[in-house]
Amino acid sequence: MEQMVPDGPMDDEFSTLPRWTADAVEALGPEHAVPAACRGSGTPEALRWLCRTMALRAGARLLDSGAGEGGPAELAAREVGVSPTLVDPMPGACAAARRMFHRPTLVADGGRLPFRDDAFDAAWSIGVLCTVPDKGLVLSELHRVVRPRGAVGLLVFVRTVDVLPEVPEGNDFPDRGELRKLAEGARLSTLEEAALADFPDPDPGWQQHADAVEAAIEAAHHDDDRFRAAQEQQRIIGRLLAEGLVEGRLLVARAT
Repeated sequence: MEQMVPDGPMDDEFSTLPRWTADAVEALGPEHAVPAACRGSGTPEALRWLCRTMALRAGARLLDSGAGEGGPAELAAREVGVSPTLVDPMPGACAAARRMFHRPTLVADGGRLPFRDDAFDAAWSIGVLCTVPDKGLVLSELHRVVRPRGAVGLLVFVRTVDVLPEVPEGNDFPDRGELRKLAEGARLSTLEEAALADFPDPDPGWQQHADAVEAAIEAAHHDDDRFRAAQEQQRIIGRLLAEGLVEGRLLVARAT
């Protein structure tokens, strides 16, 4: 299956940077892996809220669509005991996830998942919808591969204003009304919703491990144009979040 793989700053942020992250984790130690690989995926408590609200249980087959480096799925595997499968369109992200966590990982488009109907007990997609052009198709695919009445979890970055002053390349933020319509169109019935900002920051140990990896990447690659491009992408989304122009919303729905 031919994959639609972004290039430019999107490739720098979501394919090159993950490879460098895996390198840094290998040098610093495995305790750095989950905090580093959850970059951009919300806080640990927000991910735990998703696990609880989705009623994930030991042995449940969890699909992570747009899994990136695999940190959220690994947190769920270690703390709840789910059996995760990771899918991401970026080869560098998939390679990094395999190196750090050794979970089943496929390079695939979230709009064309290579799985049969009802293959998973639950699925989630974290921080992904704003980066894909056909959001409805991605949500419909999550519905298709989850068993009837299975849980679907989302972390979606949504805009709170009509027009944003700047947008990271490759991003298109829906507003909350658009998000609800997209979920309804994919036959996903929302059960619970929460704001990412309502969850506490990571504990100091978690943050220290994440910061150590970021510092190691910067030390090794600060003069690389790809590092600068990825940093610029992160600067823009950081500013939008800090000014309240974009916010993270967590949703848990059922496949109806």
